[in-house]
Amino acid sequence: MGLTAQCAGMTEKFTGQFTQQEPIPEAAIAAAVQVMQSGRLHRYNTQGDEAGETALLEVEFAAYTGAQYCLAVASGGYAMATALRALGVRPGDKVLTNAFTLAPVPGAIASVGAMPVFVGVTEGLVIDLDDLAAKADQADVLMLSHMRGHICDMRRLMAICNAAGITVIEDCAHTMGASWDGVPSGRWGTFGCYSTQTYKHINSGEGGLLISDDAELMARAVMLSGSYMLFEKHRAAPPPDAFAEIKYQTPNVSGRMDNLRAAILRPQLGDLKTQCDRWNALYHAVEDGLRDVPGLTLIDRPKEEGFVASSIQFLLLDWSASAVEDVLARCKARGVELKWFGGAEPTGFTSRYDSWRYAPSSAMPESDRILAGIIDMRLPLTFSQDDCAVIARIIRDEVSIVYQATSAA
Repeated sequence: MGLTAQCAGMTEKFTGQFTQQEPIPEAAIAAAVQVMQSGRLHRYNTQGDEAGETALLEVEFAAYTGAQYCLAVASGGYAMATALRALGVRPGDKVLTNAFTLAPVPGAIASVGAMPVFVGVTEGLVIDLDDLAAKADQADVLMLSHMRGHICDMRRLMAICNAAGITVIEDCAHTMGASWDGVPSGRWGTFGCYSTQTYKHINSGEGGLLISDDAELMARAVMLSGSYMLFEKHRAAPPPDAFAEIKYQTPNVSGRMDNLRAAILRPQLGDLKTQCDRWNALYHAVEDGLRDVPGLTLIDRPKEEGFVASSIQFLLLDWSASAVEDVLARCKARGVELKWFGGAEPTGFTSRYDSWRYAPSSAMPESDRILAGIIDMRLPLTFSQDDCAVIARIIRDEVSIVYQATSAA
């Protein structure tokens, strides 16, 4: 438990660490040690019919998501860039994506020489489908970011994209284990891209996973990832005949996952459902504590959304920058670290579309209003539900104090 109880009359403070993750499970540590003792960390350094940890992880993740094919790679950003390359996105092409996302998403687009076209955000923190429909004639690909675990109406989104001939890539870095209307995140589009970076739902420090049902596109992805002519060692890849011409036409842009990281991930994948339930319990503990706070807007989660919450967001809509900064400072003084998407300068992991000057965009005033109010907080599993109740009380107190002061002014 991360909280410190204070004496009567003193201000309650929180002493937990918002960046402290749980230890790697013992089963994962044992598997990693076994790989290290073998010395055979490279995914293709296997003997005979041995699969190797990376190939087994791909089989297991394909089964978990219901996908035909899976490829394990070096990062979620690499997975996104590989999906774009496999689709044939070229320098100068335009790719639609969310205005509310994190830098690796437009970064993946820029890495292949393409130009992001930003689509607005709603008060539900999902892509604005009306704005998407209005911009559908500007690009042939949508890199859809399920930012911070918020999933839009996927049936409507796919109807818009199918009508316009837009291919969808899903960035599922924050939605591993989540779903919309019973369909897993990553299974709506042509590609689903996942991250296994430390702050994601399974943790290998860095890493990524790419899924698809399209044999030709996944064959290209396997070759791009640096398979050389060893694609037959994969067990969740298309059959060898899918590579017949592709193996001569596709450059090697090496970004493989290694057996060490895969060994760390496989036991975590087996525990993912339990972990997702724990995250959602923390989310609901904070959400319940923040209900009916004047000036604070909670995010509506539609009944179709089977979300997984490793973080929580709320809105301080139409607050002045100085008032928001006051809330952040007051909460930080009591041990609660909040991130703000409305800051004038990018900070840490937090930035927004007007921060990415390599990807210029016209002004988006409706989205700017929402971005200016987004407050974001991690929910590591090292927290307890009691910790989350304390955190919620602190946020409630400080938002209420600042709101009342600014309302009275």
